[in-house]
Amino acid sequence: MSNDPLVIFTPSGKRGHFAIGTPVLTAARQLGVDLDSVCGGRGICSKCQITPSYGEFPKHGLTVAKDALSQWNAVEQRYDDKRGLKTGRRLGCQATVQGDVVIDVPASSQVHKQVVRKDVTARTITMDPATRLYFIEVEAPDMHVPTGDLERIARALRDQWDIPDIAADLSILRKLQPGLRKGQWQVTVALHKGHNDDVAQVIEIWPGLHENGLYGLAIDLGSTTIAAHLTNLETGEVVASAGIMNPQIRFGEDLMSRVSYAMMNPGGDVEMTASVREALNELIASVAKGAAIDTALLVEIVFVCNPVMHHLLLGIDPVELGQAPFALATSDSLSITARDLDLTAMNIRAQVYILPCIAGHVGADAAAVALSEEPNKSKDLVLIVDVGTNAELLLGNTTRVLACSSPTGPAFEGAQISSGQRAAPGAIEHLEINPDTKEPRFRVIGSDIWSDEDGFDATIATTGITGICGSGIIEAVAEMRMAGLLDPSGLIGSAEQTGTPRCIPDGRTHSYVIHDATSDGGPLISVTQGDIRAIQLAKSALYAGARLLMDEMGVETVDRVVLAGAFGAHISNKHALVLGMVPDAPLARITSAGNAAGTGARIALCNIVSRAEIERVVGEITKVETAIEPRFQEHFIAANAIPHATDPFPELAKIVTLPDVSFNAKSSSASGGRRRRRKG
Repeated sequence: MSNDPLVIFTPSGKRGHFAIGTPVLTAARQLGVDLDSVCGGRGICSKCQITPSYGEFPKHGLTVAKDALSQWNAVEQRYDDKRGLKTGRRLGCQATVQGDVVIDVPASSQVHKQVVRKDVTARTITMDPATRLYFIEVEAPDMHVPTGDLERIARALRDQWDIPDIAADLSILRKLQPGLRKGQWQVTVALHKGHNDDVAQVIEIWPGLHENGLYGLAIDLGSTTIAAHLTNLETGEVVASAGIMNPQIRFGEDLMSRVSYAMMNPGGDVEMTASVREALNELIASVAKGAAIDTALLVEIVFVCNPVMHHLLLGIDPVELGQAPFALATSDSLSITARDLDLTAMNIRAQVYILPCIAGHVGADAAAVALSEEPNKSKDLVLIVDVGTNAELLLGNTTRVLACSSPTGPAFEGAQISSGQRAAPGAIEHLEINPDTKEPRFRVIGSDIWSDEDGFDATIATTGITGICGSGIIEAVAEMRMAGLLDPSGLIGSAEQTGTPRCIPDGRTHSYVIHDATSDGGPLISVTQGDIRAIQLAKSALYAGARLLMDEMGVETVDRVVLAGAFGAHISNKHALVLGMVPDAPLARITSAGNAAGTGARIALCNIVSRAEIERVVGEITKVETAIEPRFQEHFIAANAIPHATDPFPELAKIVTLPDVSFNAKSSSASGGRRRRRKG
């Protein structure tokens, strides 16, 4: 093992040992990390900004010392003086490796910009927002009837709109007099009244008739990605969507790693809270600018997130969520102000609503999925799977709804995968393997043409082929199993065993080459044995969670499966079934709900009655805790096989005959389970 310092880049997860004195930019380039630079490392363009992280990282077995990078130098100081560097940022071309270090590459420093995979899902929503516009005519002041401007505004709202009572903070009081006089006693006010409020809060005031709309944000704050949907509060139209990577990845890719960081590093929770709030402000400003919307018109925001993200957003130490009984500081919904969360990129009086959490590891995002998909109203038994770094599952019908979470990790997002990357132009997102020739063909983000079709090279001329994202790696593993390149235990065969030179030696195991670097100078993109194991661990955790819910419900099968989240929208139901990610079900009964959590957030943003409804529904959901269920490990181990060691998957057998291959003599015991899945 090398004695050189270990450098780990996030969010890609790529790592390597580098000699002391190696510039961070050089290390990034050698590892194929997506770090921008235009000036050739002279410290002029500043595009290679990075953020080092210090402290204890138990997951990586690292302690990052404060002197892990070289000291701040004159070039960085010169740039900081001229243009300014955010606190904690360094220039990758100037900072050199001095010790083991974890380095985050922020979205702004990445060449291939994030594509929002948590796209908005078309949905008809009854508009009944908490914040509305009211045009009023206000009596002019009369020295014989001494009343204040606010009191006369309140009277006008009462007389003209039947609004009994209002309240206004000091910042609004400062705007009343100039606004009223400029509007010649006609003004438009934005009032917010929550479903539990008795008094309406004045959010904004405009002279005369305000016709430039009113907007809110529905934000899905995930462990790996943050997606924002800018929504017109009068029409419900989503006018813009944007997404970024969650910068907390540098503190840990999965939730428990972040909890560990907070435990091991005093003030670590404060660090993580500051980083995500800064990212939210950047995202809010960016999506508003892209839609040409004045940020003063952003008056409301709804958040959905898992419990750890919930606590870190609120500035609550998540340490209690790292140990039984996994106690939340609060599981109720929250109605607070944007100011409480340091969200300065919107109206300073904007209101925030956070959906209720279901339990210690089933959060407001699962509540949003329940609001969107309504398992409590389903006549048949439905399993809803929202896959992310932390998967959340709902199983239920009109009689009962169960919920659990399962720690799938970030592999489904393309992290911890050798050629993995986030969803960006150039990333392989769909893949097929010919079972006879074992040759792959694929599509990359940014092109609608398959790699074996005419015109493909022209469509990717600007992006190249850069890696493989979450949906791509899932399809790749399933296709390898269907093509006989992978046996049920998850072993990749050799060239001799599989009959294709694309299976190459890789240490003591083998890898399958999807794209050869020598063909166009791009990176070698392959699926390694380590990649297979990462996907096996993720899908086993997912399947085990589903089986626990089925055990609790006392059933062996489900009537239908709904795939939610970025995964559900971008991978075929057949590939999910081949992998054994979900319980066996008829293919036609496995459907995608798109970004159900984001849809639930939009429903809560646009319809105030839905907030009271989901608060009621959450109180009736039964939580199953996977961490303490003794059968979880049993289900997990059986689910390691592809698709499964013991469950027969008869519905899958109707559409796919999986090759009966074995690339290790020790795996022959699995054959019986495989034969039951074959046709005939």
